[in-house]
Amino acid sequence: MEFFDKLWEWAPEVFPFLIKASVVTLQVTAGSLALALVLGIFVAVARISSFKLLSYPALIYTDVMRGTPALVQLFIIYFGLSDLGLEFDPISAAIIGLGLNGAAYVGEIYRAGIVAIHRGQIEAALSLGMTPVRAMRYIILPQAVRIVLPPLTNYAILLVKDTAIISTIAAPEIMFEARRIVQATFMHSVSGQIYLMAALIYLAITLPMSYVAKRLEMAKAAWH
Repeated sequence: MEFFDKLWEWAPEVFPFLIKASVVTLQVTAGSLALALVLGIFVAVARISSFKLLSYPALIYTDVMRGTPALVQLFIIYFGLSDLGLEFDPISAAIIGLGLNGAAYVGEIYRAGIVAIHRGQIEAALSLGMTPVRAMRYIILPQAVRIVLPPLTNYAILLVKDTAIISTIAAPEIMFEARRIVQATFMHSVSGQIYLMAALIYLAITLPMSYVAKRLEMAKAAWH
């Protein structure tokens, strides 16, 4: 019971700092997700292209970004590019790093949604005189959106949790703030409680998103 006694004792002092830090977590999540959603479209279209000059680079990009740790990619952007004169503040580096990493995963989600559309619909659109680009825009993508919404929501949940790694480049998000409180106040005896509070903040963000994901899955099943 001593653990929970300390938890209730320190919660009023610690939670305000963690809640403030959660704003940074949400900013980085939103920024990197937006970047991943946009870049992912180009990755997906290139992956399914019959032109090898498009499909091969997209495949290599996807394999490299998915096959190397996001933390390593983040370090390359934040520390490595500074040697080339490209310097980013921690939040910008976090958005770029997680966004570029996410584009590989989102691109695969988009690709799966596109290839799930029956080939006959594409052939019918082309037979009506539509260009491949117009067929993709007006026939394929609107249907693919319904398919990819649930997995995209699940990816967004994972992205919220992945923002914890940006504490390593001093981005003032939830985990960075939790560790700062422990170190600055020498409250190592209650470090477990402080990190538990951080976990609760993450849950407060991700649980509503999980509910939305489940509702989208149900809606997707109803569409079929």
